[in-house]
Amino acid sequence: MIVVTGGAGFIGSNLVAALEERGETEILVCDRLGSDDRWRNLARRELAHLIKPEQLFDVLDDNADAVDMIFHMGAISDTTATDAEWVMENNFGFSLALWEWSAANNTRLVYASSAATYGDGDNGYDDDASIDALAKLRPLNPYAWSKHLMDRRVARLLESGGIAPAQSVGLKFFNVYGPNEYHKGGQSSVVHHAWSQITDGGSVRLFRSHRDGIDDGHQARDFVHVDDCVAVMLWLMDNPSVSGLFNVGTGKARTFLDLANAVFSAMGVEPNIEFIDTPAAIRDRYQYFTEAPLERLRAAGFDGEFLGLEDGVGRYVGEFLMRQDPYR
Repeated sequence: MIVVTGGAGFIGSNLVAALEERGETEILVCDRLGSDDRWRNLARRELAHLIKPEQLFDVLDDNADAVDMIFHMGAISDTTATDAEWVMENNFGFSLALWEWSAANNTRLVYASSAATYGDGDNGYDDDASIDALAKLRPLNPYAWSKHLMDRRVARLLESGGIAPAQSVGLKFFNVYGPNEYHKGGQSSVVHHAWSQITDGGSVRLFRSHRDGIDDGHQARDFVHVDDCVAVMLWLMDNPSVSGLFNVGTGKARTFLDLANAVFSAMGVEPNIEFIDTPAAIRDRYQYFTEAPLERLRAAGFDGEFLGLEDGVGRYVGEFLMRQDPYR
């Protein structure tokens, strides 16, 4: 049995689709479907079980011998969430309990961390999993802190030499885009926002730069297609001896202007871009640059190629967003 928490969400549902394509028939999804359209992310899938988070540990205990691997993608992913207690309970407390269950039951675990743990980037983007290196990072919001605290706790538990999951991997996802993100609303990718804005009014709105030396639209991110994130996770599934904390990005930062132009190109529309002020509420916590060093992932043996921005955006827009049914 393969367990995917957050399996109705963005990255999780794409992983479930890929597992099904590989022939996996015993897939357990743990998630809350709520009242939005995220159920459509799973509408084409065949599942062995679909349970709520509060049921998970009882189900795991009942099926401990059958659980081969857990992909923990479930989290409060809203980077603007201000209820730190709620975020910590879901993102740190639940994740740590799952890590400890995996360790006690000699089960393999891959969990989602985030590039948001790097904060403003002053300390770089090196996925060094040592206790000292992690202690230098300064997350900028409760979501990022919750992910960072999990990384730090795992580092401490591993350093103590106690029992650990049969495979323990944290993945620092950078700016992921792709199909099945539509339920995320304001937290969906800039690609999706740009497509929606062009469809609705013909122009794309980007944040102005509020930092000297950086032109409007030249803020940069490491934009990574969800298919590449899934490819890394499937590789980890095929390589149970690999454990660690790894960046997942393309390794190349691109500007928001590049991204907007890629969306216009994929839609066959002339570029029309306007700049607006970055909201004051997030301006002092806004990242102007992210880029994923991939040396540790490459050294572990992953040799897959990542989609370039234009190819990835073209695939997303052409194969999903421009269709009447955009779901995978």
